[in-house]
This record gives sequence, structure tokens and C-alpha cells, in this order.
Amino acid sequence: MRKLKDNIRIIVQLAFAALTNGYAQGFVRGDIYKGNLKMACVPGLNCYSCPGALGSCPIGSLQATLNSGTYKIAFYVVGFFMVVGALLGRVVCGWLCPFGLVQDLLYKIPFVRKLKNLPGDRALRWLKYGVLLVLVILLPMFVMDATGQGKPWFCEYVCPSGTLTAGLPLVLLNKGLRGILGWLYVWKVAVLAAVVILSVIVYRPFCKYVCPLGAVYGAFNKISFVGYAVDMDKCTRCGHCGDVCKMDVKLFENPGSAECIRCGDCRKACPAGAISLRNFSGRPAPSAPACEIRRSEK
Repeated sequence: MRKLKDNIRIIVQLAFAALTNGYAQGFVRGDIYKGNLKMACVPGLNCYSCPGALGSCPIGSLQATLNSGTYKIAFYVVGFFMVVGALLGRVVCGWLCPFGLVQDLLYKIPFVRKLKNLPGDRALRWLKYGVLLVLVILLPMFVMDATGQGKPWFCEYVCPSGTLTAGLPLVLLNKGLRGILGWLYVWKVAVLAAVVILSVIVYRPFCKYVCPLGAVYGAFNKISFVGYAVDMDKCTRCGHCGDVCKMDVKLFENPGSAECIRCGDCRKACPAGAISLRNFSGRPAPSAPACEIRRSEK
């Protein structure tokens, strides 16, 4: 029972990845599911073109509406971000995103020296907001081809999740595709390879520095329904939560940090038991507001 409890997050990650990529026929036939479920978004970075995908990636869906040439935004996609963000925030990153699971598993591979962050970490953390603004929003809206259509720039030129779960399987399963591969496919495979290598050395480098979905959900972390509260009457400010946090968040300084993926390591490690779930702790949780008030008074 203890072992099950210790591994509950990875069990949830595996179950959700299997649930949202359950179209087994796609992997057999080398095609993708085109049923009605594809009209709905799933919370994590889950490529539309993955042979097993039953839903759509919200980032891909947003670009699809922006690159239509009509400059319209689908209220469904924006509403999806707002509802999921307000309910869960970056819980999605820590518990539900398939590519987050991939990075978690890669980090478990032994290596000579593991790093918590890349050099220049503080500046690099802003990169994902630039990716969201430029590649996901601005370029699809304003850079059009001869037919008046834009491109899904992030999906086409960057997204390693799409390359891993869609590009590689479809090419392996379809002989016809192998004869038309060009520089773009080579580039995407190189990006994926770089992310894979870095993920062995650094914890979740794509989530920390590049993922636009993490940038969106992180903006909701301070107000999301599911979040962490720090009881400052119990907290000794020992910094142990920051020491164990692989995302390098000192929760007692900022319980609503946009970088926190709610993995739970800090709660397990806190020697004072000062960290609780904001809304599901089984008791009133005045800690988060009180913490914010105390910090503002200092």
C-alpha cells in the first residue's frame, strides 16, 4: 500500500496518457482517429496527429483558429483554457500531460551528474512566454501564405511532443511518407533529440523553458481551485521544500508560483507539515491568503 501511495502520480500519468491515446487501431493501420471526440480538447500537450489520440491538443486548436485568415478566436478554446486553468492550473503539467510523463521517465535514467536547472535559468524561464506570444499567437495570425492561410508555427517547427507521438510513428507505419521527408522532418527530429538528451540531465527542460501550455496554465496558479497553502504559523522557513522541488520553487515564498506543477514532493518533505492542498485538505485553508497578507506586510 505504501508503494502504491508513493507512485500514485506516475500511475495517474500513465492512466491518463493511455486514456487519451486509446485509439489502438491507429498504431496498427498507421492513420489517425477522425471521429467526433477529436472536436474536444484534452488538457495536456497531446498531438492531434498521434495515431492513438482521441482528442485535440489545446495549443494546436488555438493555432488552427488563429491561422484561418479571419482573425477569429474560437471561444471554445479560450474557454477551455480558462476553465481548466481556473480549476487545475499547472496540475495538468504535473499529473495529466503525456509529454510531462515522458520527461519524468527520462530523468529517471542514471547519469553522471543531474542538474536542477540549465545555466541562465532565470532568463530562460521567460522563453515559454515568448514562444506562446510569437509562435502560437502572433505568427499564425499575421503571417499568411498565398492562399491567405497561416501556419501552426509552434506545432510545425518546434513541438517535440508532436514529433515523438505523431511524426515518428506515422513515418514508421507509412512507407509513402518516408520518400517525401525533407529538412523540416530532420529539424524536428533534432529538436526532439535535444529535448530527450537534456531531459536525462535536467528535470523537465521543455516544461521549464519552452512549453506554451505551461505558460498558459501557470498564469492561473495563484487562483486555481486546486493549489497549495502554506501555514506560516507552522512553517520554519527551513527551505527544505525548495531543496526537494525539481522545478526549483520555494513554496513558502510563493505558494502560487507559476512554475509549480503540484507534484507533491514538497508536501511529503516538509518537516513541519505546513503545506496542504488549498481546497481538498479536509480542513479550512486560510494559509494561502494569510501567507500572502503576511508577505505584503513585510
